[in-house]
Amino acid sequence: MSTFVLIHGGCHGAWCWYKVVPLLEKHGHTVIAPDLPSHGRDKTPVSAVTLQAYVEAVCHILDAQREPVVLVGHSMGGGIITQTAEYRPDKIKTLVYLTALLPANGESMGDVLRRNTASVLPSNIVPAADPGAMMVREEVLTEAFYGDCSAEDVALAKLSLVPQATAPLRTPLQTSAANFGRIPRVFIECRRDQAHSLSFQQSVYTAFPGQQVITMDTSHSPFFSAPGELAAHLAAL
Repeated sequence: MSTFVLIHGGCHGAWCWYKVVPLLEKHGHTVIAPDLPSHGRDKTPVSAVTLQAYVEAVCHILDAQREPVVLVGHSMGGGIITQTAEYRPDKIKTLVYLTALLPANGESMGDVLRRNTASVLPSNIVPAADPGAMMVREEVLTEAFYGDCSAEDVALAKLSLVPQATAPLRTPLQTSAANFGRIPRVFIECRRDQAHSLSFQQSVYTAFPGQQVITMDTSHSPFFSAPGELAAHLAAL
């Protein structure tokens, strides 16, 4: 059996994995889904959030595991697992990018997002009340993130989303072939994603040849709309 560590994306929290966690646990896997700093139940002030703070939180989890884990990152979580992999290559069995960002060495997550021109997001990002943070306009949340999700899950998300600190998105990643580059990678593309268009996702993973690609016919949030299929793909790894 494997240990899965599930890293949520921007504005989200561990709550987004609530359907996937029990499905993996049912098959005997260990699953850890943390709240990153300032997300979910974590009360770190947004002003204190950095890429390093995110990565240190994930490294702390990996250091507590006896065996290498399957490290999954959704959306913004892809940048976080990438930098974590540079610091803890021996603690990771496989990196899984779920319609996620995958910055190159010296590139920030914001640099990657600027290429996402077919998305509904760029024109619908607004400043949050917290300085140094942003949110997505509520009127486009369903279209961008949850187009094939139930009304109940959309309601849960709207109640649970938090402002996203911008500092982590501006920080260049530092990775190497010797550390990050030696870990097997899997990219799960989502064909109906309106936040990260399919063409954008494909441009992200084709820049890093050699990874396995899995296709799901879902929106940006298959953990809500197709949890059984997603859990099956993860378990198969």
